[in-house]
Amino acid sequence: MIPNGYQKYQQNSVMTASPKELILMLYNGAIKFCNLAIQAFEDGEVQKQHMYLMKAQDIITELELSLDTKYEISKEISILYKYIKELLMEANIKKDVQKVLEAKDLINDFRNTWQELMKIV
Repeated sequence: MIPNGYQKYQQNSVMTASPKELILMLYNGAIKFCNLAIQAFEDGEVQKQHMYLMKAQDIITELELSLDTKYEISKEISILYKYIKELLMEANIKKDVQKVLEAKDLINDFRNTWQELMKIV
């Protein structure tokens, strides 16, 4: 069980974060859930695998919905987000940890690029 003080800290972090920081938090959350899914694969915990993969998919969907479609690059990013979701769905259906690893690598690339952009802007 997570201590109540920690929950409040996390909630405050989200409530006071800038939009740029929220995007970074989403990437970090997706990576965290991919790592938890990978651990569940290793432990043979099918229900946890499913739950963590669904959470990662939900985050990628949220990132996709946050794209500003007036920019051309958003369309390309949307295609990559769809591919990541497809990998996570296939991993869930086929119980294929390699698909999770591939999705996590792509999310990691997005996160690292976003961090670099945050430094520049």
